[in-house]
Amino acid sequence: MSIHSMLKTAAITLLIGIAATNQAAAAESLKVGYLPVTGQAKFFVAKEYGLFEKEGLDVELIEFQNSADGLNALVSGKLDLAPFGTTAPLAHMAKGTKIRIIGGVMGGDVALVATPEKAAELSKIAGFRGKKIATIRLATGDAVLRGALKDAGLNWKTDLELFELKNPAAVIEAVKSGQVDAGVIWGPHDLRAEDQGLKIVFRSTDLQAGHPCCRILAMENAVKNRAATLEKFIRAVLLAQKYGVEHPKETVAAIAKYVKLDPALLERAYTSPNLDQSSDPNTKGVQHFAGVMLDSGFIDKAPDLKTGVFTPIYERALAQLARENPDDPFWKALQDEFKQKN
Repeated sequence: MSIHSMLKTAAITLLIGIAATNQAAAAESLKVGYLPVTGQAKFFVAKEYGLFEKEGLDVELIEFQNSADGLNALVSGKLDLAPFGTTAPLAHMAKGTKIRIIGGVMGGDVALVATPEKAAELSKIAGFRGKKIATIRLATGDAVLRGALKDAGLNWKTDLELFELKNPAAVIEAVKSGQVDAGVIWGPHDLRAEDQGLKIVFRSTDLQAGHPCCRILAMENAVKNRAATLEKFIRAVLLAQKYGVEHPKETVAAIAKYVKLDPALLERAYTSPNLDQSSDPNTKGVQHFAGVMLDSGFIDKAPDLKTGVFTPIYERALAQLARENPDDPFWKALQDEFKQKN
């Protein structure tokens, strides 16, 4: 190779390196929390199949075991986005914390489990009087249960004992060992509980039909100052939702990288009819959920949801995808869903 050719090759290599560096530098970084559950599949899909990257985002996914810890990380500035349960953000908002709901993650997919021996006497909520129930602190199912107890005429503060545990695995063990009479868990751990001999007594949607679960959360400052970045994130999430519908096998493979359970179990959980994978903010559902929390005494003050649920970011991202794909009925269906729920 001549000196001229060597110099030319070196120059091209240098330019490619500079271009790659500039592209990496241009990527906007986001720290995003997640729970290791099948219901958060869209984040795993967007990360593993390059959808975040295509939107110019460098997303770091950070695992948490429960919504309470994840929300604390968001409020303290350790996370940019937090896709955690409905209960925790509403409890924070009720105290004046400037959290904003900008999208949804999932709905339903919560169950109350007991041993077969206990399940019969817990077949009605009234049977919970005097019982010991394990929940996960500030989990969606926790608030749903307390609302159902109130509706059944039970005071959850005095008529039974509630124990707030760290994660679903701890709840399952407490139920199996007899330390508690029943426990509230989320998928895919409901299937794990059944496989280990426990019985599902209630689904959360039996107690509060169509309730939202995890929401996509950001602090008010991020909504004001990084709206364009958050739109890119929502675009990637919506694309991941569509990918999940069209490619379930590949989606389960992505889930398996973050949820260290048997892939066959993950596939059963992901395709479960009890799991709603909608990314819609669902303002009406959140408002109803907040009303249940207030009525049951879970919170003492209603959160300001006029500012707390911020839908323009989701609406704009969805509108962009619909314009780019005018012949795709998927995006039109999501726009119809948005009008219905917000």
